[in-house]
Amino acid sequence: MLAVKRGEEGLHADLVALAIPFEAHEHIAVFTVEESRLVDADIPGAHTKNLFLKDAGGAFWLVTVPAEARVDLKALPDAIGCKRVSFGKAEDMERLLGISPGSVTPLAMINAEPGSVAVVIDAGLAQAERINVHPLRNTGTLGLAGADVLRLLRHWGHEPMVTEIPAKAD
Repeated sequence: MLAVKRGEEGLHADLVALAIPFEAHEHIAVFTVEESRLVDADIPGAHTKNLFLKDAGGAFWLVTVPAEARVDLKALPDAIGCKRVSFGKAEDMERLLGISPGSVTPLAMINAEPGSVAVVIDAGLAQAERINVHPLRNTGTLGLAGADVLRLLRHWGHEPMVTEIPAKAD
């Protein structure tokens, strides 16, 4: 069933309607994983990094991994079944997900038409008791169970791919 309302108001309505427990934190705007470390220390749970990608065939991907992960972008296509990837443009992110750079989150899929963006969640995060993601803006963090993120994605009409994400060798 698709969410009737989009955006942060729709997100909160869906969290309540699905009885998904969450913890909300407000903080300064953070644009990078490095900047987010300043606020992460006070927020328990696994922290995330989100990559908005476009493959060589024109398909868009949203990949969520642990904040400290170094993703091997050359090996990623084989792991998720796509063509060579590069970072998506801000205009495409705003058009497809309704968010701006720095606010990337799997929860932005509430704004995406089913089939417009493939969503991939790191297997460890999907099983985590608590993961922290932006609530569609980079001045807040929502902590919720990885299983509940998957539940929300399915509720919005997106079947997430849960897999091991290839790490870049040091």
